[in-house]
Amino acid sequence: MPDALQFPIIDLSFPDRFSIANLIRQGCVDHGFFYLVNHGVDEELISKVFEQSSNFFSLPIEEKMKLVRKNHRGYTALYAEKLDTTLTTEGDSKESFYIGPLADDLNQWPLEEDLPSWRSTMETYHQKLLSAVTKLLSLIALSLKLEEDFFEKVGALIEPLAFIRLLHYPDLNSSSEEIFGASAHSDYGMVTLLVTDGVPGLQICREKSKQPQVWEDVPSMSGAFIVNIGDMMERWTNGLFRSTLHRVLQPRQDRYSVTIHPLLFTCSVISCVICSWGQKIEMLHSLQILAKTVLWNVWKAVALSLVHQDSHP
Repeated sequence: MPDALQFPIIDLSFPDRFSIANLIRQGCVDHGFFYLVNHGVDEELISKVFEQSSNFFSLPIEEKMKLVRKNHRGYTALYAEKLDTTLTTEGDSKESFYIGPLADDLNQWPLEEDLPSWRSTMETYHQKLLSAVTKLLSLIALSLKLEEDFFEKVGALIEPLAFIRLLHYPDLNSSSEEIFGASAHSDYGMVTLLVTDGVPGLQICREKSKQPQVWEDVPSMSGAFIVNIGDMMERWTNGLFRSTLHRVLQPRQDRYSVTIHPLLFTCSVISCVICSWGQKIEMLHSLQILAKTVLWNVWKAVALSLVHQDSHP
């Protein structure tokens, strides 16, 4: 039986930031995963988020469907998503609820009389998580031998697009090996922060290009976030940091988890009531140029740092 996975434990409160940055580098190179502790998000708040998440998913399906996802916010039903499109199954056996940036007024919220304090709990959690992510990104910059305020300097933290996903994996009492809570995938962004209720199910495949694939269980750690690297960071580092394939098995009891997927940049758009097609195309073109510029600046700085490191063993 293989040894249990052991990821580095990153303590955000530890005073020696360079030692912690080196641990992050080790975790990102070896597994693409690490644990994050002393992150500033209170256990009491996390417990409230899980309680409120359970309250929502316990509602009748017709009530949940009133908040069906639009603008990437709201509810997605069981089997509505399938992360591994090569599977022949109907979809992944999970339901979820998306909460996006708080400032754009696009989020959907349950009625206060149905779920008291639901919105305020999620808004507080969103804000606390963004604070933790900002601190973590400075350490990731250090782990790449960049200045710790690198991401701030390139404008990547200006109104970041951060999406929280509340996830519920119900116990379906099915023995099918083809049905997964979340089928195999890698995350598309820079980093993902995950907290679970302790029910097992998360697995990773460290060598995603090798066959047959070897899957290993990821232990949960009380009070810790599980952090994994996404495709964007893997590409920026030219494969130095891993965006690891992972999945969630169908649980034998109800399983709840919460993720946040922060994207590193956004573009502020001044919306207009009347706008010609030419103006719209020009606006979209400008946004594409701005987005590519931010991404290029990040990639260029990371790449130059890695080349410099290679030339100085």
